[in-house]
Amino acid sequence: MFRVVCLPMSYRRRKTVIHQYINNGYYIVLDVNSGSVHSVDPLLYDVISFLSERIPDSEKPFQIAQSLKDETAAALKEKYSQEEIREAFEDIQELIDQEELFTADIYKNFVMDFKKRQTVVKALCLHIAHDCNLACQYCFAEEGEYHGRRALMTFEVGKKALDFLIANSGNRRNLEVDFFGGEPLMNWQVVKQLVEYGRSQEEAHNKKFRFTLTTNGVLLNDEIMEFCNREMANVVLSLDGRKEVNDKMRPFRNGTGSYDLIVPKFQQFAESRHQDKYYVRGTFTHYNLDFSEDVLHLADLGFKQISVEPVVAEPKEPYAIREEDLPKLFEEYDKLAVEMIRRHKSGEDFNFFHFMIDLEGGPCVAKRLSGCGSGTEYLAVTPWGDFYPCHQFVGNEDFLLGNVDTGVTNTAVRDEFKLCNVYAKDKCRDCFARFYCSGGCAANSYNFHGSITDAYDIGCEMQKKRIECAIMIKAALADGSDE
Repeated sequence: MFRVVCLPMSYRRRKTVIHQYINNGYYIVLDVNSGSVHSVDPLLYDVISFLSERIPDSEKPFQIAQSLKDETAAALKEKYSQEEIREAFEDIQELIDQEELFTADIYKNFVMDFKKRQTVVKALCLHIAHDCNLACQYCFAEEGEYHGRRALMTFEVGKKALDFLIANSGNRRNLEVDFFGGEPLMNWQVVKQLVEYGRSQEEAHNKKFRFTLTTNGVLLNDEIMEFCNREMANVVLSLDGRKEVNDKMRPFRNGTGSYDLIVPKFQQFAESRHQDKYYVRGTFTHYNLDFSEDVLHLADLGFKQISVEPVVAEPKEPYAIREEDLPKLFEEYDKLAVEMIRRHKSGEDFNFFHFMIDLEGGPCVAKRLSGCGSGTEYLAVTPWGDFYPCHQFVGNEDFLLGNVDTGVTNTAVRDEFKLCNVYAKDKCRDCFARFYCSGGCAANSYNFHGSITDAYDIGCEMQKKRIECAIMIKAALADGSDE
């Protein structure tokens, strides 16, 4: 039996929750509360399945009652011998004693103090340019305009934003600043100025800035690459996959495609960063439900860090992902997972962002419960200096938090985001994926349901599938077989 303990033992919950599934021939058992993952044989799988419906909640390890053992043996006698079932119970009892199966729930009490915590800002998304040189069909920002006017951030506004971040970061030393848009390279001079200013403030305030940049690559050149390789901890390169897929959704305003222009630049950029500390990030839509082909196309182009994510759009949009698309998308995730295992074993591996999962460490418990920190630890800044919880709320005045001159003045909205966690969401509270997705995206929840404590259902289903695939990959690679 293979097993991995994912979360520290002190972080277990009271209510026992087991999630089981079969993928690519692997029988997976996830003890949600401890984070323990077990790859088991069909016998153990069936016994645990029978028990999970009948074992009462417990705050500490327990002995399985003999009456329950007898009931299980009677129910499974047609499939397994009594001796096999007896040995299975020994293994299961050992896992219970080690607190790796049917563990308890203490998290609910942990989140009660979230609102009382001091608000420490650790990251800003600087909308350096509300403008773009592409006309991507699915752009929620309306080609960079964000339901407003085209604008470029001035150095003065950006400087005030960095000063705000330093002043409100408490004792946190490492601060993150994302240069976002629109297209940030349309305001490249100010990007450079702000990086220089941030660096000039580090020593005096005992801070360290981690700058990142997202770009469509149209304006990318050698000078920009060199600067980014020196100053940017990470870069995100926007490319949707195959030429026909990318050019359909990411054209110039005159309708011509962007693929041929940007791919050679991105290949050069990725190599210049030694295939690390970047992502090629794509978006798939209803038009390319076979998105695994786009992931593999990017891998075949030589990219080692890949993220291709589902579009989030109103159902009326022809490119929107629909509920009826889910079976096909699940097949694609399974197909991709199997191919990634094969490529790993043949030395052709690459990273796919949504299959990256840390079963032994990962984020702290607070992060697992509350997610990205939007509206509290993480803020978006418009070109004119307004604060919003994240880039997807920009332009919605109900979520205007303040600005670079006044700071955060709308504390009611900030406190609402403070309390946004997996226990505040009915759909998340007992979901097996809650400690991996942390309740999902607040903006998606609001846009589909009018509340940040709901959940975007189609996105949830895809996320759960991705987690299952990611865990299966871990099991397959730990298995070590050549099959």
